[in-house]
Amino acid sequence: MSKTKENLEAAFAGESMARNKYTFFAKVARKEGYHYVAKIFEETAINEMRHANDHLKLLGGIGDTIANLQDAIEGEDYETTTM
Repeated sequence: MSKTKENLEAAFAGESMARNKYTFFAKVARKEGYHYVAKIFEETAINEMRHANDHLKLLGGIGDTIANLQDAIEGEDYETTTM
């Protein structure tokens, strides 16, 4: 694997984790009454999702719907049978 691909995969993973983390942080902030802070976390999560999308596109990981369904099936199957 090339160093560029390795870096893109690491960046995709990092952006994806950050998106989820900020989404969870937003839920906590909103529950605690910090609506403005929640909105900032939500906007930041959207930005992280855009970054992840860009990395995944460069990796060739977004196909047509049939290819995406197959990828999702394989990923979920791996999680339930192998992990």
